[in-house]
Formats: sequence, structure tokens, C-alpha cells
Amino acid sequence: MSSTGAMKPRMLRAGDGPVSTWSVPNLISILRIVLVPVFVGVLLAGADGGALRWAATALFVVAISTDSLDGHLARSRNLVTDLGKILDPIADKALTGAALVVLSVLAELPWWVTIPILVREVGITVWRFAVLSKRVVPASKGGKTKTVLQSIAITLALAPFPALLGGWVDWVNTLFMAAAFVVTIVTGVQYLIDDRRLNRA
Repeated sequence: MSSTGAMKPRMLRAGDGPVSTWSVPNLISILRIVLVPVFVGVLLAGADGGALRWAATALFVVAISTDSLDGHLARSRNLVTDLGKILDPIADKALTGAALVVLSVLAELPWWVTIPILVREVGITVWRFAVLSKRVVPASKGGKTKTVLQSIAITLALAPFPALLGGWVDWVNTLFMAAAFVVTIVTGVQYLIDDRRLNRA
């Protein structure tokens, strides 16, 4: 390979050297952001259930599944970029936040659940950006658990399973949403406590 080819910014290829702004992990994050308004539109259109509600659920599942994909590609192929560090959390919070807000607008989820989660997610994301010049704050095990619980809880809230399987599904969803709410708040507080300890040290 020529020296010119060797220096060509990488989009997917593993290795060292410059990484393209339009690398595949970044493009996946951008796709997740683009899907947010599409998801919101389909969900609102399918508020009464039916095929559009299932379509909105499928869109959410596909979009949220790309979160682990872009992160895995970026880390395993050395494609981590500053832009990716910004895009990834924005994409995640935009998707889950939009889902929670619309569910509350449709009166399917109490606002007292949605608002604290949004405050926590936006607050921690802004704080991460604020300290980015000093250090990268990785997702903790609790943070990863939070993401999984939120994904499951929102999926259960979106899918019209009760119409097919009965009201007991609502109880299952309530349990997952409660767990997601608690873990979201607790991990947010823990991030701040750990940061304060680190600053003291």
C-alpha cells in the first residue's frame, strides 16, 4: 500500500492513523439521531395502537440496538473520535428522552417519572462534556445497567402487548420502569459523588 493510501482516514478499517469524521461508528450515531423524529412521528400517529404502534416499537428497538454496535466498532477498531464522544451520548439521550416524553404526552407514563430521568440524563451528559478536556468519564457498571433497564422498560411501554397478552404485562412494565427510574437516579448521584472524591484526591 502506498504512503498516501496508508494515511487515508479510516472509516471502518482497524489500525492506527487518522480516523475519518464520517467513520462508520459516527455514521451509526448520526443515523440514531435522524431516526428520533421519525420514531416520534410514527409513535404519535400510532397512539391508538395497531400497526403504527408496532412500527414505532420496532424503530425504537432497532435504533437503541445500534448503541452497542457503534461503541463496539469504535473501541475494537480504534475508531474513537472526539466527535463520536459527543454524538453517542446525544443520540442515546435524544432517543430515550423522546420516547419518555411522548409516552407522558400520551398519558401512558407519569411526568414525575419522565422529568427526573430527563434532568439526570441531561445533567450528567452536560457534566461529562464539561470535564471532557480533563478526562473521559466512562460509563460505570451501574450506568450500563441503567441503559439496559431503560431500554427494556421503554420497549415494554411502547409495545401494545396488553392487547395481546392481557393486563399482567402492565405490571411487568411497571416493575421494569420502577427499576430503571431508581437505578437512573442512584447512578446519577453516584457519578457526582465519585467525581467529588476524585477532585479531593
